[in-house]
Amino acid sequence: MPATLTDVHAHFLTDDYVAAARAAGIEHPDGMPGWPGFDLDDQVAAMDRRGIERAVLSVSSPGVHLVAGDDAGALALAEHVNDAATGMVRTHPERLAFLAAVPLPDVDAAVRELRRAMDAGALGAIVESNAHGRYLGDPAFEPLWAELDRRRGILFVHPTSPPAWEQTSLGLPRPMLEFMVDSTRTVIDLLVAGVVARHPGMRVVVPHSGATLGVLADRVSAFLPMLVGADVGAAWDAQLQELWFDTAGTPFPRAIPALTGLVGTDRVLYGSDSCWTPPAGVDVQLAAIDGAPAPEGATSWRALTAANAERLLAGPAA
Repeated sequence: MPATLTDVHAHFLTDDYVAAARAAGIEHPDGMPGWPGFDLDDQVAAMDRRGIERAVLSVSSPGVHLVAGDDAGALALAEHVNDAATGMVRTHPERLAFLAAVPLPDVDAAVRELRRAMDAGALGAIVESNAHGRYLGDPAFEPLWAELDRRRGILFVHPTSPPAWEQTSLGLPRPMLEFMVDSTRTVIDLLVAGVVARHPGMRVVVPHSGATLGVLADRVSAFLPMLVGADVGAAWDAQLQELWFDTAGTPFPRAIPALTGLVGTDRVLYGSDSCWTPPAGVDVQLAAIDGAPAPEGATSWRALTAANAERLLAGPAA
């Protein structure tokens, strides 16, 4: 029987969350045709069918800060979805966990909500790749990273639409291209700003096989000494090895080999990207994972990612 999986990249929605997004004018999130459905019983049944022992739930793009300047509305929505996730985990404590939504760019509210959610059981936080145009290396966000570091929490960096996407997306759904570029941009910003080096207790997860880091990392390494000095360039390389990566999207035949050629396999995790990826798409992705040649030193990608996830969820000491 195939090894069981831990899914670190599973999303959920609530009716009130979707209603709030629609009230903010978001009918086609990130250029997608519409909002997916989510049902807790269906989630668990799908996990059973796919051999997924545990899933870490989170809210995807566009996050909870839907309207620029509406900090109060963003905080209320974060509280709602985090309370909903807490209830789901209490219903299935052996099968589910969650990452808290936080209302960046309101840093003070984000720290308060992170504390409240982690006190209720959250493993850490999910943040979008930019918060109304502010990227994650922004010094203003330092209190949030410090709190995650102090609490040994996970930071899941999820892509979202970049600023000025109207000029760059070519009329295509933003998850197709823009998500990959924005994810790479913000991870580079985090590393160049030294956030990961300053906060070793905060475990950073990058989805979608590292986006385009696998093919751009050498180029970044070549430029950094010219721009910011050799010391920062060396720190970038070291911090890169501290990141964790999931397989959401299209991991094989090209994305995961490009990534593991850069960082190895000991921090690769399984991610389904449900419920935003339709069930048939999740099944196709999982079939590609199961059909790929086993990584060196492991019997399968399932076994490898499950063992890696166990270390991630056990905390930094592991």
